[in-house]
Amino acid sequence: MNHVVTLQDAVTAFADWKEPTSAELDAIEQEMPLILADVDLLDAKIVTLDRTPTELDERRLRRARRRVLAERVALANRTAATSLPGGAA
Repeated sequence: MNHVVTLQDAVTAFADWKEPTSAELDAIEQEMPLILADVDLLDAKIVTLDRTPTELDERRLRRARRRVLAERVALANRTAATSLPGGAA
């Protein structure tokens, strides 16, 4: 007979003290445009996995890549602006 035993870590994995902090949630919120752009790029790539990409697919991929790059630049600029001494923005 096998006994099912839970591990303490598995039981307490969702305890209140293991919630993300406000700073972590703010960082996720700041990165959300980049995350969404990455999801769009993945969607565009997934569409072309099982077929030869059409002209429309190629445009969609280029647009998604440009959006990811633009969001990376914007995120880098936002984080650089907030980390400058003196509060320059």
